[in-house]
Amino acid sequence: MEALKGFDIDAPRWDQSTFMGRLKHFFNITDCRTVLLPDSRLDEAKALVESCRAGSVPPGTTEEQLHYAKKLYDSAFHPDTGDRMNLIGRMSFQVPGGMAITGFMLQFYRTVPAVVFWQWVNQSFNALVNYTNRNAASPITPKQIGVAYVTATSTALATAVGLNLYTKKAPPLVARWVPFAAVAAANCVNIPMMRQQEILNGIAVTDEDGNQLGHSRKAAVKGITQVVISRVTMAAPGMIILPIIMQRLEKYRFMQVSMIQTKLIICTLICSSMAVSKLEPELRESIISQYGDRVSYVYFNKGL
Repeated sequence: MEALKGFDIDAPRWDQSTFMGRLKHFFNITDCRTVLLPDSRLDEAKALVESCRAGSVPPGTTEEQLHYAKKLYDSAFHPDTGDRMNLIGRMSFQVPGGMAITGFMLQFYRTVPAVVFWQWVNQSFNALVNYTNRNAASPITPKQIGVAYVTATSTALATAVGLNLYTKKAPPLVARWVPFAAVAAANCVNIPMMRQQEILNGIAVTDEDGNQLGHSRKAAVKGITQVVISRVTMAAPGMIILPIIMQRLEKYRFMQVSMIQTKLIICTLICSSMAVSKLEPELRESIISQYGDRVSYVYFNKGL
């Protein structure tokens, strides 16, 4: 137990400089089983994490228990505020929640009412996720949230309905790709608008030890761009490849069950860095004047 007194609970469990290390971290904090735990269990995990940070590890606590507490903390509490996030907005809810909605969008794409309804459900879900995982150092007003939500939903609906009507005479497979086009278009609008304050005011950047160096708009743009690309990329396999598989299998009777697509989707990563040389001139000069060449990169929470 003595060894745990100096345990750094915020140190990465896996090597974050490697792909496999980042992948293990990603799977760890997005474990959908954590959404089944009661708030009381999550609060216990937070208390243990905070105790460890304060250098006071409860007697009898094992290293594995500390790792698990940090896993629960990272999966359910905002990295900036430490507040417990709403269940639907947590990244650990993305697999079951996103899976179900994607399945419905891929199944019910033939009629305009169905397209409108499921695109609305999907964008409502995305808006909540984007807001929940925003960089909390850049607050957003209810009006801005509303504008972002309406704009993204309108973009998705216009794209989906327009393409749906346009592809009436196109091969069936083309029509099956309409939901992906709508999701991609909406993400390009929803995320930047939901996090517009970050672009306008910048986000906090730190050195590798977590010391805050200032705020950067360029870091915000880079982080948001990475999130947009990752969201679209993550949606691509299920929404592009799966329709091809479904097109081939639909002729078989066992594939006539509408929710089979949802089941098939089951089978189908928070921090970013930026070179000091690419920051705004005033921030770059400030960092150089204080730290010289000791700080080459800054780090920031890009959100999820």
